[in-house]
Amino acid sequence: MSPVGFGNVAIFDSPGKGRGLKATKEFWAGDVIFSEPSLAAVVFDSLAERICHSCFRRQEKLQKCSQCKFAHYCDRTCQRAGWAEHKQECGAIKAYGKAPNENIRLVARLMWRLDKEGSVVSDMQLITVEELEDHVADMQEDEIKELKVDIHNFLDYWPRNSKQHTIDDISHIFGVINCNGFTVSDQRGLQAVGVGLFPNLCMVNHNCWPNCTVILNHGNQSAVNTMFHSQRRIELRSLGKIAEGEELTVAYVDFLNLSEERRRLLKTQYFFDCQCDYCKNGTKDDLKLAGREVDGVKPSEQQVKEATDYCFQKLETMDKARLDGDYHQVVKICRDVIDRTEPVLADTHIYLLRMWSTLSEVQAYLQYFNDAAEYSRKMVEGYMKLYHPNNAALGMAAMRAGVNHWQAGLIEVGHGMVCKAYAILLVTHGPTHPITKDLEAMRMQTEMELRMFKQNEYVYHSMRDAALQNKPMTMLHEPKGVEEGIKNLFHRRK
Repeated sequence: MSPVGFGNVAIFDSPGKGRGLKATKEFWAGDVIFSEPSLAAVVFDSLAERICHSCFRRQEKLQKCSQCKFAHYCDRTCQRAGWAEHKQECGAIKAYGKAPNENIRLVARLMWRLDKEGSVVSDMQLITVEELEDHVADMQEDEIKELKVDIHNFLDYWPRNSKQHTIDDISHIFGVINCNGFTVSDQRGLQAVGVGLFPNLCMVNHNCWPNCTVILNHGNQSAVNTMFHSQRRIELRSLGKIAEGEELTVAYVDFLNLSEERRRLLKTQYFFDCQCDYCKNGTKDDLKLAGREVDGVKPSEQQVKEATDYCFQKLETMDKARLDGDYHQVVKICRDVIDRTEPVLADTHIYLLRMWSTLSEVQAYLQYFNDAAEYSRKMVEGYMKLYHPNNAALGMAAMRAGVNHWQAGLIEVGHGMVCKAYAILLVTHGPTHPITKDLEAMRMQTEMELRMFKQNEYVYHSMRDAALQNKPMTMLHEPKGVEEGIKNLFHRRK
Protein backbone atom coordinates (compact mmCIF):
# COMPACT_ATOMS: atom_id res chain seq x y z
CA MET A 1 0.00 0.00 0.00
CA SER A 2 1.22 3.56 -0.69
CA PRO A 3 2.18 5.65 2.38
CA VAL A 4 -1.20 7.34 2.40
CA GLY A 5 -3.32 4.87 0.46
CA PHE A 6 -5.25 7.31 -1.71
CA GLY A 7 -6.04 4.64 -4.23
CA ASN A 8 -8.35 3.47 -1.44
CA VAL A 9 -10.67 6.49 -1.25
CA ALA A 10 -12.49 8.97 -3.47
CA ILE A 11 -14.26 12.28 -2.87
CA PHE A 12 -18.00 12.18 -3.56
CA ASP A 13 -21.17 14.15 -2.80
CA SER A 14 -22.62 12.62 0.37
CA PRO A 15 -26.44 13.02 0.52
CA GLY A 16 -27.33 15.77 3.00
CA LYS A 17 -23.70 16.24 4.08
CA GLY A 18 -21.89 17.84 1.14
CA ARG A 19 -18.53 16.36 0.24
CA GLY A 20 -17.33 13.16 1.83
CA LEU A 21 -14.97 10.23 1.27
CA LYS A 22 -16.01 6.76 0.13
CA ALA A 23 -14.08 3.49 -0.07
CA THR A 24 -12.95 2.42 -3.53
CA LYS A 25 -12.25 -1.14 -2.32
CA GLU A 26 -13.38 -3.49 0.45
CA PHE A 27 -11.86 -3.15 3.93
CA TRP A 28 -11.81 -5.33 7.05
CA ALA A 29 -11.46 -4.50 10.75
CA GLY A 30 -8.05 -2.98 11.54
CA ASP A 31 -7.14 -2.05 7.95
CA VAL A 32 -5.39 1.32 7.54
CA ILE A 33 -7.50 3.07 4.90
CA PHE A 34 -5.10 5.99 4.68
CA SER A 35 -2.47 7.79 6.72
CA GLU A 36 -1.65 11.48 6.47
CA PRO A 37 1.05 13.72 7.98
CA SER A 38 -0.04 17.10 9.36
CA LEU A 39 0.29 20.23 7.25
CA ALA A 40 1.24 21.91 10.54
CA ALA A 41 0.81 21.21 14.24
CA VAL A 42 1.51 23.02 17.54
CA VAL A 43 1.67 22.11 21.22
CA PHE A 44 -1.06 23.58 23.47
CA ASP A 45 -0.12 26.77 25.32
CA SER A 46 -0.68 25.06 28.69
CA LEU A 47 1.82 22.26 27.89
CA ALA A 48 4.46 24.26 25.99
CA GLU A 49 7.22 23.42 28.51
CA ARG A 50 6.28 19.76 29.06
CA ILE A 51 5.82 18.42 25.51
CA CYS A 52 8.45 18.21 22.75
CA HIS A 53 7.50 20.68 19.99
CA SER A 54 8.86 18.32 17.33
CA CYS A 55 7.71 14.78 18.20
CA PHE A 56 4.92 15.70 20.70
CA ARG A 57 6.25 13.27 23.29
CA ARG A 58 5.90 14.01 26.98
CA GLN A 59 9.32 14.16 28.64
CA GLU A 60 10.56 14.96 32.15
CA LYS A 61 13.41 17.21 30.99
CA LEU A 62 13.24 19.18 27.77
CA GLN A 63 15.81 21.47 26.19
CA LYS A 64 14.74 25.03 25.44
CA CYS A 65 15.39 26.71 22.08
CA SER A 66 18.28 29.08 22.84
CA GLN A 67 16.91 31.73 20.45
CA CYS A 68 13.19 32.18 21.22
CA LYS A 69 13.22 30.48 24.67
CA PHE A 70 9.71 29.17 23.91
CA ALA A 71 10.04 25.94 21.90
CA HIS A 72 11.15 22.84 23.85
CA TYR A 73 12.68 19.63 22.51
CA CYS A 74 13.70 16.17 23.71
CA ASP A 75 17.25 16.71 22.41
CA ARG A 76 19.24 18.05 19.46
CA THR A 77 17.84 15.30 17.23
CA CYS A 78 14.27 16.50 17.75
CA GLN A 79 15.36 20.13 17.48
CA ARG A 80 16.93 19.46 14.07
CA ALA A 81 13.84 17.51 12.96
CA GLY A 82 11.56 20.40 13.98
CA TRP A 83 13.70 23.23 12.62
CA ALA A 84 11.95 23.48 9.23
CA GLU A 85 8.64 24.20 11.01
CA HIS A 86 10.18 26.32 13.77
CA LYS A 87 12.70 28.46 11.81
CA GLN A 88 10.41 31.35 10.86
CA GLU A 89 8.35 30.98 14.04
CA CYS A 90 11.54 31.35 16.10
CA GLY A 91 12.39 34.72 14.55
CA ALA A 92 8.79 35.91 14.81
CA ILE A 93 8.55 35.05 18.54
CA LYS A 94 11.84 36.87 19.23
CA ALA A 95 10.67 39.96 17.34
CA TYR A 96 7.16 39.92 18.92
CA GLY A 97 8.65 39.49 22.41
CA LYS A 98 6.50 36.48 23.38
CA ALA A 99 4.74 33.46 21.91
CA PRO A 100 1.14 34.13 20.80
CA ASN A 101 -1.69 31.65 21.55
CA GLU A 102 -1.85 28.18 19.96
CA ASN A 103 -4.42 29.23 17.31
CA ILE A 104 -2.22 32.08 16.06
CA ARG A 105 0.89 29.86 16.13
CA LEU A 106 -0.90 27.17 14.09
CA VAL A 107 -2.25 29.64 11.52
CA ALA A 108 1.23 31.17 11.13
CA ARG A 109 2.89 27.76 10.68
CA LEU A 110 0.28 26.84 8.07
CA MET A 111 0.73 30.09 6.15
CA TRP A 112 4.52 29.87 6.15
CA ARG A 113 4.32 26.35 4.78
CA LEU A 114 1.72 27.18 2.11
CA ASP A 115 3.69 30.31 1.08
CA LYS A 116 6.79 28.18 0.64
CA GLU A 117 5.34 25.01 -0.95
CA GLY A 118 2.05 26.13 -2.55
CA SER A 119 -1.50 25.01 -1.76
CA VAL A 120 -0.80 21.31 -2.55
CA VAL A 121 2.23 20.08 -0.60
CA SER A 122 2.10 16.47 -1.85
CA ASP A 123 0.42 14.39 -4.54
CA MET A 124 -1.40 12.59 -1.70
CA GLN A 125 -3.37 15.73 -0.77
CA LEU A 126 -6.98 15.45 -1.94
CA ILE A 127 -8.08 18.99 -1.07
CA THR A 128 -6.46 22.38 -0.52
CA VAL A 129 -6.83 24.50 2.62
CA GLU A 130 -8.57 27.14 0.47
CA GLU A 131 -11.28 24.60 -0.42
CA LEU A 132 -12.01 23.57 3.19
CA GLU A 133 -15.09 25.01 4.93
CA ASP A 134 -14.38 27.78 7.45
CA HIS A 135 -17.95 28.38 8.79
CA VAL A 136 -17.02 31.97 9.67
CA ALA A 137 -20.49 33.07 8.50
CA ASP A 138 -22.07 30.61 11.00
CA MET A 139 -20.12 31.85 14.04
CA GLN A 140 -21.86 33.35 17.07
CA GLU A 141 -21.21 36.95 18.09
CA ASP A 142 -18.76 36.00 20.87
CA GLU A 143 -16.84 33.72 18.49
CA ILE A 144 -16.58 36.54 15.93
CA LYS A 145 -15.17 38.81 18.67
CA GLU A 146 -12.53 36.19 19.55
CA LEU A 147 -11.71 35.77 15.86
CA LYS A 148 -11.19 39.53 15.43
CA VAL A 149 -8.88 39.62 18.48
CA ASP A 150 -6.87 36.67 17.10
CA ILE A 151 -6.58 38.32 13.66
CA HIS A 152 -5.45 41.61 15.26
CA ASN A 153 -2.79 39.78 17.31
CA PHE A 154 -1.79 37.66 14.32
CA LEU A 155 -1.13 40.81 12.24
CA ASP A 156 1.12 42.15 15.03
CA TYR A 157 2.97 38.81 15.20
CA TRP A 158 3.29 38.16 11.42
CA PRO A 159 6.73 39.40 10.25
CA ARG A 160 6.88 42.30 7.81
CA ASN A 161 9.38 40.38 5.64
CA SER A 162 6.97 37.41 5.24
CA LYS A 163 4.44 37.41 2.40
CA GLN A 164 1.46 39.59 3.34
CA HIS A 165 -2.10 38.23 3.15
CA THR A 166 -5.60 39.70 3.05
CA ILE A 167 -7.81 39.75 6.15
CA ASP A 168 -10.23 37.39 4.35
CA ASP A 169 -7.47 34.81 3.72
CA ILE A 170 -6.29 34.99 7.34
CA SER A 171 -9.88 34.79 8.62
CA HIS A 172 -10.50 31.72 6.42
CA ILE A 173 -7.57 29.78 7.91
CA PHE A 174 -8.61 30.68 11.48
CA GLY A 175 -12.11 29.40 10.62
CA VAL A 176 -10.72 26.18 9.13
CA ILE A 177 -8.67 25.29 12.21
CA ASN A 178 -11.54 26.32 14.49
CA CYS A 179 -13.77 23.55 13.12
CA ASN A 180 -11.18 21.17 11.60
CA GLY A 181 -8.16 21.32 13.90
CA PHE A 182 -7.43 17.72 14.93
CA THR A 183 -6.53 16.88 18.53
CA VAL A 184 -2.93 15.61 18.64
CA SER A 185 -2.10 13.17 21.45
CA ASP A 186 1.10 12.36 23.33
CA GLN A 187 3.10 9.29 22.28
CA ARG A 188 0.94 6.90 24.30
CA GLY A 189 -2.33 8.33 23.03
CA LEU A 190 -3.60 9.04 26.55
CA GLN A 191 -3.69 12.83 26.60
CA ALA A 192 -4.44 15.64 24.17
CA VAL A 193 -1.28 17.76 23.93
CA GLY A 194 -1.71 19.85 20.77
CA VAL A 195 -3.64 20.61 17.62
CA GLY A 196 -2.83 20.08 13.93
CA LEU A 197 -4.42 20.32 10.52
CA PHE A 198 -4.83 17.22 8.33
CA PRO A 199 -6.73 18.30 5.17
CA ASN A 200 -7.76 14.83 3.93
CA LEU A 201 -9.11 13.89 7.37
CA CYS A 202 -11.33 17.01 7.19
CA MET A 203 -13.17 15.31 4.30
CA VAL A 204 -14.33 12.38 6.46
CA ASN A 205 -17.89 13.03 7.65
CA HIS A 206 -19.36 12.30 11.08
CA ASN A 207 -21.57 9.42 12.13
CA CYS A 208 -22.49 8.64 15.74
CA TRP A 209 -21.93 4.93 14.99
CA PRO A 210 -18.98 5.23 12.58
CA ASN A 211 -17.22 2.60 10.48
CA CYS A 212 -13.74 4.13 11.04
CA THR A 213 -11.59 5.55 13.82
CA VAL A 214 -8.63 7.93 13.77
CA ILE A 215 -5.45 7.60 15.80
CA LEU A 216 -2.21 9.54 15.83
CA ASN A 217 0.85 7.42 15.04
CA HIS A 218 4.04 9.16 16.14
CA GLY A 219 6.17 7.02 13.85
CA ASN A 220 9.84 6.44 14.67
CA GLN A 221 11.56 9.49 16.18
CA SER A 222 14.33 7.62 18.02
CA ALA A 223 17.03 7.55 15.33
CA VAL A 224 19.86 10.03 15.99
CA ASN A 225 19.96 11.02 12.32
CA THR A 226 16.77 12.90 11.49
CA MET A 227 16.72 11.54 7.93
CA PHE A 228 15.65 8.20 9.43
CA HIS A 229 12.70 9.68 11.31
CA SER A 230 9.26 8.65 10.07
CA GLN A 231 6.55 11.30 9.97
CA ARG A 232 4.04 11.95 12.69
CA ARG A 233 0.76 11.09 11.00
CA ILE A 234 -2.87 10.23 11.58
CA GLU A 235 -4.21 6.85 10.49
CA LEU A 236 -7.80 6.28 9.44
CA ARG A 237 -8.54 2.69 10.45
CA SER A 238 -11.53 0.49 9.65
CA LEU A 239 -13.63 -0.72 12.63
CA GLY A 240 -15.24 -3.58 10.71
CA LYS A 241 -16.08 -4.68 7.19
CA ILE A 242 -16.55 -1.74 4.79
CA ALA A 243 -17.93 -2.42 1.33
CA GLU A 244 -16.59 -0.82 -1.84
CA GLY A 245 -18.49 2.44 -2.43
CA GLU A 246 -19.52 2.83 1.24
CA GLU A 247 -19.03 6.23 2.87
CA LEU A 248 -16.21 6.44 5.42
CA THR A 249 -17.26 8.04 8.72
CA VAL A 250 -15.77 8.86 12.11
CA ALA A 251 -17.38 10.09 15.36
CA TYR A 252 -16.65 13.76 16.08
CA VAL A 253 -18.16 13.48 19.59
CA ASP A 254 -18.38 10.72 22.20
CA PHE A 255 -21.30 8.30 21.71
CA LEU A 256 -21.80 8.16 25.49
CA ASN A 257 -23.62 11.49 25.26
CA LEU A 258 -27.42 11.33 24.81
CA SER A 259 -28.52 11.88 21.20
CA GLU A 260 -29.96 15.32 22.03
CA GLU A 261 -26.64 16.39 23.57
CA ARG A 262 -24.63 14.95 20.65
CA ARG A 263 -26.80 16.89 18.22
CA ARG A 264 -26.35 20.08 20.25
CA LEU A 265 -22.56 19.66 20.34
CA LEU A 266 -22.38 18.92 16.63
CA LYS A 267 -24.54 21.93 15.78
CA THR A 268 -22.64 24.40 17.98
CA GLN A 269 -19.14 23.06 17.27
CA TYR A 270 -19.35 21.80 13.69
CA PHE A 271 -22.39 23.66 12.34
CA PHE A 272 -24.53 20.76 11.10
CA ASP A 273 -27.62 18.82 12.16
CA CYS A 274 -26.78 15.13 12.60
CA GLN A 275 -29.21 12.97 10.64
CA CYS A 276 -27.71 9.55 11.51
CA ASP A 277 -30.13 6.78 12.51
CA TYR A 278 -28.76 6.75 16.07
CA CYS A 279 -29.71 10.41 16.53
CA LYS A 280 -33.02 10.28 14.69
CA ASN A 281 -34.17 7.17 16.61
CA GLY A 282 -32.53 8.08 19.93
CA THR A 283 -30.87 4.63 19.81
CA LYS A 284 -29.65 3.45 23.24
CA ASP A 285 -30.85 6.67 24.94
CA ASP A 286 -33.22 4.51 27.00
CA LEU A 287 -30.26 2.44 28.25
CA LYS A 288 -28.25 5.55 29.08
CA LEU A 289 -30.92 6.79 31.51
CA ALA A 290 -32.42 3.40 32.49
CA GLY A 291 -33.49 2.13 35.91
CA ARG A 292 -32.12 -1.09 37.39
CA GLU A 293 -34.38 -4.10 36.94
CA VAL A 294 -34.13 -6.74 39.69
CA ASP A 295 -36.11 -10.01 39.33
CA GLY A 296 -38.43 -8.36 36.82
CA VAL A 297 -39.14 -5.40 39.13
CA LYS A 298 -38.26 -1.92 37.88
CA PRO A 299 -38.07 1.27 39.93
CA SER A 300 -40.70 3.92 39.22
CA GLU A 301 -40.01 6.72 36.72
CA GLN A 302 -39.97 9.17 39.64
CA GLN A 303 -37.32 7.13 41.50
CA VAL A 304 -35.13 6.98 38.36
CA LYS A 305 -35.57 10.72 37.78
CA GLU A 306 -34.64 11.58 41.37
CA ALA A 307 -31.55 9.33 41.27
CA THR A 308 -30.55 10.77 37.86
CA ASP A 309 -30.93 14.36 39.07
CA TYR A 310 -28.94 13.64 42.24
CA CYS A 311 -26.16 12.01 40.21
CA PHE A 312 -26.05 14.92 37.79
CA GLN A 313 -25.86 17.51 40.59
CA LYS A 314 -22.91 15.71 42.19
CA LEU A 315 -20.90 15.36 38.96
CA GLU A 316 -19.81 19.01 39.05
CA THR A 317 -18.79 18.81 42.73
CA MET A 318 -16.86 15.61 42.01
CA ASP A 319 -15.05 17.09 38.98
CA LYS A 320 -14.05 20.17 41.00
CA ALA A 321 -12.63 18.02 43.83
CA ARG A 322 -10.69 15.98 41.26
CA LEU A 323 -9.25 19.09 39.58
CA ASP A 324 -8.27 20.40 43.02
CA GLY A 325 -6.43 17.12 43.68
CA ASP A 326 -8.64 16.38 46.72
CA TYR A 327 -8.88 12.67 45.92
CA HIS A 328 -10.22 11.55 49.29
CA GLN A 329 -13.10 13.99 48.81
CA VAL A 330 -13.65 12.53 45.32
CA VAL A 331 -13.90 9.05 46.86
CA LYS A 332 -16.36 10.33 49.51
CA ILE A 333 -18.62 11.99 46.89
CA CYS A 334 -18.54 8.99 44.55
CA ARG A 335 -19.28 6.50 47.33
CA ASP A 336 -22.18 8.60 48.57
CA VAL A 337 -23.68 8.87 45.06
CA ILE A 338 -23.12 5.17 44.29
CA ASP A 339 -24.66 4.04 47.60
CA ARG A 340 -27.76 6.17 46.93
CA THR A 341 -28.23 5.58 43.21
CA GLU A 342 -26.77 2.15 42.37
CA PRO A 343 -29.87 0.28 43.65
CA VAL A 344 -32.05 2.43 41.34
CA LEU A 345 -29.98 3.05 38.18
CA ALA A 346 -29.01 0.50 35.51
CA ASP A 347 -25.37 -0.41 34.86
CA THR A 348 -25.65 1.47 31.54
CA HIS A 349 -26.74 4.77 33.13
CA ILE A 350 -24.22 7.33 31.88
CA TYR A 351 -24.00 9.34 35.13
CA LEU A 352 -23.43 6.19 37.19
CA LEU A 353 -20.78 5.11 34.65
CA ARG A 354 -19.02 8.46 35.18
CA MET A 355 -19.00 7.84 38.94
CA TRP A 356 -17.61 4.30 38.52
CA SER A 357 -14.99 5.52 36.07
CA THR A 358 -13.78 8.33 38.33
CA LEU A 359 -13.83 6.21 41.47
CA SER A 360 -11.87 3.36 39.85
CA GLU A 361 -9.26 5.81 38.52
CA VAL A 362 -8.82 7.59 41.85
CA GLN A 363 -8.81 4.39 43.91
CA ALA A 364 -6.11 2.94 41.63
CA TYR A 365 -4.05 6.10 42.15
CA LEU A 366 -4.55 5.81 45.94
CA GLN A 367 -3.62 2.10 45.60
CA TYR A 368 -6.95 0.68 46.80
CA PHE A 369 -6.76 -1.91 44.05
CA ASN A 370 -9.66 -4.15 45.04
CA ASP A 371 -12.09 -1.22 44.93
CA ALA A 372 -10.52 0.05 41.70
CA ALA A 373 -10.92 -3.41 40.14
CA GLU A 374 -14.58 -3.71 41.15
CA TYR A 375 -15.65 -0.34 39.76
CA SER A 376 -13.58 -0.58 36.59
CA ARG A 377 -15.15 -4.00 35.87
CA LYS A 378 -18.65 -2.53 36.31
CA MET A 379 -17.69 0.32 33.99
CA VAL A 380 -16.51 -2.09 31.25
CA GLU A 381 -19.69 -4.17 31.56
CA GLY A 382 -21.77 -1.00 31.08
CA TYR A 383 -19.62 0.22 28.18
CA MET A 384 -20.00 -3.12 26.40
CA LYS A 385 -23.76 -2.59 26.20
CA LEU A 386 -23.41 0.94 24.82
CA TYR A 387 -20.31 1.27 22.65
CA HIS A 388 -19.43 -0.26 19.28
CA PRO A 389 -17.52 -3.51 20.04
CA ASN A 390 -14.35 -2.02 18.53
CA ASN A 391 -14.59 1.42 20.16
CA ALA A 392 -11.21 2.68 21.41
CA ALA A 393 -12.78 4.04 24.65
CA LEU A 394 -14.04 0.52 25.43
CA GLY A 395 -10.57 -0.88 24.73
CA MET A 396 -8.91 1.66 27.03
CA ALA A 397 -11.47 0.99 29.78
CA ALA A 398 -10.82 -2.77 29.50
CA MET A 399 -7.07 -2.11 29.72
CA ARG A 400 -7.53 -0.08 32.90
CA ALA A 401 -9.75 -2.79 34.37
CA GLY A 402 -7.20 -5.46 33.44
CA VAL A 403 -4.37 -3.61 35.20
CA ASN A 404 -6.55 -2.91 38.27
CA HIS A 405 -7.45 -6.60 38.58
CA TRP A 406 -3.82 -7.60 38.14
CA GLN A 407 -2.78 -5.15 40.87
CA ALA A 408 -5.51 -6.56 43.13
CA GLY A 409 -4.17 -10.11 42.57
CA LEU A 410 -7.29 -11.14 40.62
CA ILE A 411 -5.31 -12.70 37.81
CA GLU A 412 -8.11 -14.59 36.02
CA VAL A 413 -10.35 -11.58 35.42
CA GLY A 414 -7.27 -9.39 34.89
CA HIS A 415 -5.95 -11.59 32.09
CA GLY A 416 -9.38 -11.73 30.45
CA MET A 417 -9.70 -7.93 30.50
CA VAL A 418 -6.18 -7.44 29.11
CA CYS A 419 -6.95 -9.88 26.27
CA LYS A 420 -10.19 -8.04 25.51
CA ALA A 421 -8.39 -4.68 25.45
CA TYR A 422 -5.64 -6.09 23.24
CA ALA A 423 -8.13 -7.43 20.69
CA ILE A 424 -9.87 -4.01 20.44
CA LEU A 425 -6.69 -1.93 20.29
CA LEU A 426 -5.21 -4.15 17.57
CA VAL A 427 -8.09 -2.85 15.44
CA THR A 428 -8.21 0.77 16.62
CA HIS A 429 -4.49 1.47 17.14
CA GLY A 430 -2.70 -1.29 15.24
CA PRO A 431 0.11 -3.62 16.39
CA THR A 432 2.93 -1.03 16.33
CA HIS A 433 1.28 1.64 18.52
CA PRO A 434 3.02 2.05 21.94
CA ILE A 435 -0.19 1.25 23.85
CA THR A 436 -0.77 -1.95 21.86
CA LYS A 437 2.84 -2.98 22.49
CA ASP A 438 2.38 -2.32 26.22
CA LEU A 439 -0.77 -4.43 26.15
CA GLU A 440 0.96 -7.26 24.33
CA ALA A 441 3.64 -7.34 27.05
CA MET A 442 0.90 -7.30 29.73
CA ARG A 443 -0.97 -10.09 27.96
CA MET A 444 2.12 -12.30 27.89
CA GLN A 445 2.87 -11.55 31.54
CA THR A 446 -0.70 -12.19 32.77
CA GLU A 447 -0.91 -15.37 30.68
CA MET A 448 2.29 -16.69 32.29
CA GLU A 449 1.03 -15.71 35.75
CA LEU A 450 -2.35 -17.33 35.13
CA ARG A 451 -0.66 -20.65 34.26
CA MET A 452 1.39 -20.39 37.45
CA PHE A 453 -1.75 -19.53 39.46
CA LYS A 454 -3.58 -22.61 38.14
CA GLN A 455 -0.65 -24.86 39.03
CA ASN A 456 -0.13 -23.60 42.58
CA GLU A 457 -1.97 -20.61 44.04
CA TYR A 458 0.29 -20.33 47.10
CA VAL A 459 3.51 -20.27 45.08
CA TYR A 460 1.92 -17.80 42.63
CA HIS A 461 0.98 -15.31 45.38
CA SER A 462 4.40 -15.63 47.06
CA MET A 463 6.22 -14.95 43.79
CA ARG A 464 3.83 -12.13 42.89
CA ASP A 465 4.37 -10.37 46.22
CA ALA A 466 8.14 -10.59 45.71
CA ALA A 467 7.83 -9.24 42.16
CA LEU A 468 5.64 -6.34 43.32
CA GLN A 469 8.28 -5.36 45.86
CA ASN A 470 10.74 -5.20 43.00
CA LYS A 471 8.80 -3.54 40.15
CA PRO A 472 5.04 -3.17 39.86
CA MET A 473 3.31 -2.96 36.50
CA THR A 474 3.32 0.78 35.85
CA MET A 475 -0.02 2.14 34.73
CA LEU A 476 -0.61 4.60 37.54
CA HIS A 477 -0.90 8.26 36.69
CA GLU A 478 -2.49 11.10 38.57
CA PRO A 479 -6.21 11.37 37.78
CA LYS A 480 -6.96 14.39 35.61
CA GLY A 481 -10.11 16.29 34.70
CA VAL A 482 -12.29 14.91 31.93
CA GLU A 483 -11.41 17.86 29.69
CA GLU A 484 -7.76 16.71 29.63
CA GLY A 485 -8.64 13.37 28.11
CA ILE A 486 -9.29 12.90 24.41
CA LYS A 487 -13.07 12.92 24.28
CA ASN A 488 -13.69 14.71 20.99
CA LEU A 489 -12.01 14.02 17.70
CA PHE A 490 -11.45 17.60 16.63
CA HIS A 491 -10.01 20.28 18.86
CA ARG A 492 -12.47 23.09 19.55
CA ARG A 493 -11.49 26.23 21.37
CA LYS A 494 -13.51 26.48 24.56
